[in-house]
Amino acid sequence: MSRAARDSETYGSESRGQLHHRVPDLGALELLLAVARHGSLGAAAREVGITQPAASSRIRSMERQLGVALVDRSPRGSRLTDAGALVTDWARRIVEAAEAFDAGAQALRGRRDSRLRVAASMTIAEYLLPVWLIALRAERPDTAVSLQAGNSAVVAERLLGNDADIGFVEGLAVPDGLDGVVVAHDRLAVVAAPSHPWARRRAPLDPAELAATPLVLRERGSGTRQVLDAALSAHGGLAQPLLELASTTAVKAAAVSGAGPAVLSELAIAEELASRRLVAIPVRGVQLRRDLRAVWPTGHRPTGPARDLLSLTRAEPTG
Repeated sequence: MSRAARDSETYGSESRGQLHHRVPDLGALELLLAVARHGSLGAAAREVGITQPAASSRIRSMERQLGVALVDRSPRGSRLTDAGALVTDWARRIVEAAEAFDAGAQALRGRRDSRLRVAASMTIAEYLLPVWLIALRAERPDTAVSLQAGNSAVVAERLLGNDADIGFVEGLAVPDGLDGVVVAHDRLAVVAAPSHPWARRRAPLDPAELAATPLVLRERGSGTRQVLDAALSAHGGLAQPLLELASTTAVKAAAVSGAGPAVLSELAIAEELASRRLVAIPVRGVQLRRDLRAVWPTGHRPTGPARDLLSLTRAEPTG
């Protein structure tokens, strides 16, 4: 390649890279268009909402940037020079293109804001999200919300597959590929029907006894199961489940019926404990507290309705 060709290529590359330094900003171009409409720098300044000295300074700055005089100023007003008239014609096209760009961006935001896809693990979906979504509807009545309930592993899959805008999980940690923040706390409780022998015992359960007893449990992949597996791993691990069910409601119903003891979120059993359909069984020496988290794909913090929902959840007490 000849030196002239190399110089031309380098200059072309530099000029493209420096375009924003050589082209006036939209505010300056809008001011020039206002001068053309009114024939007065003062009237143009009032239209764009700045002072006349600021408008005069902006015009002079634009003239230095372009290297040509744009406006002739006189006691009778301000008129465009020949170069100013030509630049104004170009400016009009740029401003119109910017307005079209802005309208398109607004349409994209409107489409994004018209719906919210939420994925949540069962306990959060049943006992926390309804309150949060009612509050969101008061702020965004035109946003259509869909809620997909599943275990924590399913929530992660939906977020990573772009099938949800924000998720909520109950596990021990943020799933791989996601970022998150704690929005509430929960505790797991060992419960049994009043007819079960554990309901009449006076001493707390030992962790090893709990681990060795077949229980009514949620399926693997659920946040509840993850916490329980981790808590009892040092005590021999969980025995083969008596029943393994895919929803909190099903586990609770089985426990109430007397099928066997179960481990459930305190959020899910308040009514059953108050009515004595279930009895909480004390357990010593094991940590069954867990964090509830909002999650989203790594590097893509929630925006629009998802951001607003996240804000509402974090406004709630987390004790």
